[in-house]
Amino acid sequence: MGVFRMPSLGADMEAGTLVEWEKHAGDLVKRGDIIAVVETQKGAIEVEVFEDGPITRLLVEPGVKVPVGTPLAVIGKEEEAIAAPAAAAPLPPKPEQPPPGRPEAPAAPFMPAVAASPAARRRAVELGIDLATVKGTGPGGAVTLSDVEGAQRPSWADKMRQAIAAAMARSKREIPHYYLSQTLDAGAALEAVEKFNAAQPPERRILLGALLIKSVALALHDFPEFNGFYGAEGFQPSKAVHVGLAISIRGVGLAAPAIHDVDRLLLPDLMTRMRDLVARVRRGTFRSSELADATVTVSSLGDRGVEMLLPIIYPPQVAILGFGTVAERPWVVDGKLAARPLLTVTLAADHRASDGHRGALLLRRIDQLLQNPEELL
Repeated sequence: MGVFRMPSLGADMEAGTLVEWEKHAGDLVKRGDIIAVVETQKGAIEVEVFEDGPITRLLVEPGVKVPVGTPLAVIGKEEEAIAAPAAAAPLPPKPEQPPPGRPEAPAAPFMPAVAASPAARRRAVELGIDLATVKGTGPGGAVTLSDVEGAQRPSWADKMRQAIAAAMARSKREIPHYYLSQTLDAGAALEAVEKFNAAQPPERRILLGALLIKSVALALHDFPEFNGFYGAEGFQPSKAVHVGLAISIRGVGLAAPAIHDVDRLLLPDLMTRMRDLVARVRRGTFRSSELADATVTVSSLGDRGVEMLLPIIYPPQVAILGFGTVAERPWVVDGKLAARPLLTVTLAADHRASDGHRGALLLRRIDQLLQNPEELL
């Protein structure tokens, strides 16, 4: 019999509020199932269970805030649950079927969708605002972009800003950062993306960002001192490569949930996970495993036209890599000046776990992989 506890979803988390149970007493769960939704400074997070068995008891009511590590539910083996049925709360009764000849109750009336402009809908998703709670001032009461902009943000939005500020202040205070950057020719990688996509259906096509993330994951095989966590016992390398993807939530802050085992994923599968993750994060929906175990982070502001960024390490990780925008610039090729699509990658690393020499070799390995993209496909 095991105990499901309030998980730690980041070094800055001390407590969380149980929003709702996704499973009930008596339900059989298996590893990876979503069992509950917890609210923290990062928003509403779907929490997964990490063992198999039936839920024999729920210990915390929705709406209660409890410290990290607090028991939330008891999960027992199936035979244990059968042997002690009294420990389980009764399942809700199934609705009765109407007797023959008696008409069923009429269905609930259809509720029309909230009228809103496309811009308002997009902005509401970015801010995590339920359109049904916004009073519309447009024609016929439709919700406009200005209505959404002026609406009250969710309660976790300001808390998220505070959590980010606390984590970054701690990072700069405690971690001896060093920075390295390298400019590389992205031409081979872009050509590989174009060639690959030409032979794929739309749902299997990829973006350059997938190659960048995959190159980082594979390069870390040779440089494990950049992949892991620094704690009370010093640096602990991770065998798995779980890449945190820095994603902006407009008006709220930044989150960096992980894509697991990036080094083992095919590029189309990695691209699918990236799209899914970005969409869910901008809705304010996370999963606990995505926030708790990123071993390294990748940040990109290329779509904002930034040439280079100097990112801050997210503790307890020991490295973060940043990619700028791809832009045509002068470059010497075979002794001749040419216009080439160039890209600058920056490494911020923890000097307690690595040094500048190894950091330079890591950047060179990433460059080598992107110049030979067949190793990534």
